[in-house]
Amino acid sequence: MPPAKPAPRRSSDTDAANARIRRALLRWFHTHKRPLPWRASRDPYSVWVSEAMLQQTQIATVIPYYRRFLSVFPAVDDLARAPLERVLQLWSGLGYYKRARQLHAAARALVEKFDGRFPATLKDARQLPGVGGYTAAAVLSIAYGVPLPALDGNVARVISRLEALPGSLADPAFRRGVEAKLIGLFGGRRTGWHPGDLNQALMELGQTICLPKAPQCLACPLRRFCRGRASGSPEAFPSPRPRRATEQHHLAAALILGPAEGQGGSRSEPLNGGCSMLLARGLDQGLMADLWNFPSAFGTSTAEARARLEAKLADLSGGPAPVGLEIARVRHTVTFRQIEVRVYRASLPNPPSGGFRWLHASEFSGAAVSQLARKIAQASSAALN
Repeated sequence: MPPAKPAPRRSSDTDAANARIRRALLRWFHTHKRPLPWRASRDPYSVWVSEAMLQQTQIATVIPYYRRFLSVFPAVDDLARAPLERVLQLWSGLGYYKRARQLHAAARALVEKFDGRFPATLKDARQLPGVGGYTAAAVLSIAYGVPLPALDGNVARVISRLEALPGSLADPAFRRGVEAKLIGLFGGRRTGWHPGDLNQALMELGQTICLPKAPQCLACPLRRFCRGRASGSPEAFPSPRPRRATEQHHLAAALILGPAEGQGGSRSEPLNGGCSMLLARGLDQGLMADLWNFPSAFGTSTAEARARLEAKLADLSGGPAPVGLEIARVRHTVTFRQIEVRVYRASLPNPPSGGFRWLHASEFSGAAVSQLARKIAQASSAALN
């Protein structure tokens, strides 16, 4: 005879188990939570800014950007009134610049449609540019106490191990299983606990204890409930998600020097001697569209990138614009792109006015200049000085 199937859990048993898990997790969080700056307040604006910055970015990287951003834009009205150039300048180096553009657009929408206040309903929050399900749930739960689980990779890993659920977030059945467990944890009576704390506790556990590799199970407050640990192979949950292969790209960048201050029409080699450099809006192929970069062109090879750059400069100038000697090389990574950059001296006899500007190295900190452009300027300065 086949073995008898275990009796399904009764609803009351499941609710009691979820309550025990919730209590253990929140006790641990209140004792061990890190003193992160965005945890000092439940103000919806500051919570929203932190969530936008934390997407695909390490906490240690975000902290100084968050503090600087809020010191310049302490309220949503300040952000809404600011020019996009200023927002991008403060975001420079944080990456994923679409987040900054959407944050700025959403701030304006908040002022125009919601009296400058982040909406307290999921439907209204999802109308804002860049606010998806995760961000909306995080802000609404932390700022307003709405019992909405915020599902990200860290939370999915915790739940996957807790329930021994195989699969990844790319798998609809896995996602449904994780969401069902989260709904159970956020259900029931809300006496003595805050939904925002529960979301942050799950995230904190995934970031500090329930790590992708070598999870610290002995320090985990949920170890006695964890089916993944009981299986002896907690790292098997969730299943590895296929990573997009890194793509190698070649980029040719033009260093075009303008007159140095106080030197009339002459050009000065040392970049730190006051010589200006020509920068263009965007990089190439739609990348970094709102940031200032050195005029550049991609290619499948070094030779093709250089040829494309020369053609691009000639088209901009309306005549020959020769690309000269290579003076520096840098490497840069943008998401899945590993970029090998070669920097060439070049000239542009008739530079267009639209989409271009002359900047001195000392002015980079006050403009929305990309991190790649900063690298190029630094390498070129070292080569020429």
